[in-house]
Amino acid sequence: MKNKVLIKDIMLLTKRSLIAAIRNPYAYIPNFIISLFFLFVYTAGIGAVTDLPTLEGVNYTAFILPVSVVSAAIGAATGAVQTLVKDLESGYFARLLLTPTSRLAIVLGPIITGMLQLVVQTILLTMVAILMGVRIYRGIGGFIIILVLVTGLGLAFTGYAATVALVTKSSHAVQMSTMIFFPMLFLSTTFVPLDLIETGWLRIAAIINPTTYIFEGMRALLIEGWRSAYILYGFLVGSIASVITITIATKSAARAFNGE
Repeated sequence: MKNKVLIKDIMLLTKRSLIAAIRNPYAYIPNFIISLFFLFVYTAGIGAVTDLPTLEGVNYTAFILPVSVVSAAIGAATGAVQTLVKDLESGYFARLLLTPTSRLAIVLGPIITGMLQLVVQTILLTMVAILMGVRIYRGIGGFIIILVLVTGLGLAFTGYAATVALVTKSSHAVQMSTMIFFPMLFLSTTFVPLDLIETGWLRIAAIINPTTYIFEGMRALLIEGWRSAYILYGFLVGSIASVITITIATKSAARAFNGE
């Protein structure tokens, strides 16, 4: 019975967040355009690295597509959490806490919305990439696995943004907090494979960077053909990050207005 009530609460609050997102397209359309811009510009500007022996024959659009997806994830996380920030500022969130609604459901509404926005943007970005010559190995099955990896990424990023929103109750703080993702993005295998990163500290940063494993998991289906280890690592990193950020966000919701 409790599970049914929880699922109902999650669905209702997710629906509310989705409606708010649809009514404010300016929160996610610019982000999609920027991600698409990255796909075109990086392919045109850096695509010549495929002439290197290590990357010979690689479709650089396929290599850079995960970077565009992560860029989309950053924007989706920020945009989805704005509904939560508005609820905090208006006092609606405080009223929600006085109801029997699960704290987990209150937090998951905007988080799932951010994840769904990212999935839709990923589908659109991938369609454009396919028109540019990208091939997804294992067809529909491979594409579904990519979406699963993206789901973990979206939940983790939005969970982090939701935590910042609940702790600070400030939209400006949420926007500033997402800046942490840009160092993560560039201290990774963003433009070249790990084998080509020769600077010691940068190579270490890429190895310990969770984003690297999301990149490699997706590239295993876009370039490598099928490498189970990379896909598994990407799935594990996304799952662990999602659990951690959502758990912290839920606890932050419980403390949001009780003075703890």
